[in-house]
Amino acid sequence: MQLRWVADGDPIPGSYWGESEAGLVGDALFVRADTPVHSALHELCHWLCMDQARRAALHTDAGGEDIEEAGVCYLQSLFADHLPGYSRAQLFADIDAWGYHFRLGGAQAWFERDAEDARAWLQRHGLIDDQQRPIGRRRA
Repeated sequence: MQLRWVADGDPIPGSYWGESEAGLVGDALFVRADTPVHSALHELCHWLCMDQARRAALHTDAGGEDIEEAGVCYLQSLFADHLPGYSRAQLFADIDAWGYHFRLGGAQAWFERDAEDARAWLQRHGLIDDQQRPIGRRRA
């Protein structure tokens, strides 16, 4: 994965939502100075969670099944605490403010009480360990 900065005001290549949201094209994550941290984390985690065949053809739409999307959301929550000046609590607030929807209403409630399937999916694909810590590598 390569992080690629886009000039202020320029469109972000591979951005599914447009505006300031992060974009994915191949092995590149595109961001601008105004890209929300949660957006960059989310797209990075999509790239980590998809299989190699989808990663090779990646342009804008990460695709995947619902359970993979849940895994992406869970993994980005784990990574949030590893970013200086950011936290899981801030990520949850940002996701909720953005309008992402979870069965229990909010990101934190989902993460704490309804994400067993996401954790199991991430473990099955070798993306987190038994202690729910990110491995730090992409899905094979």
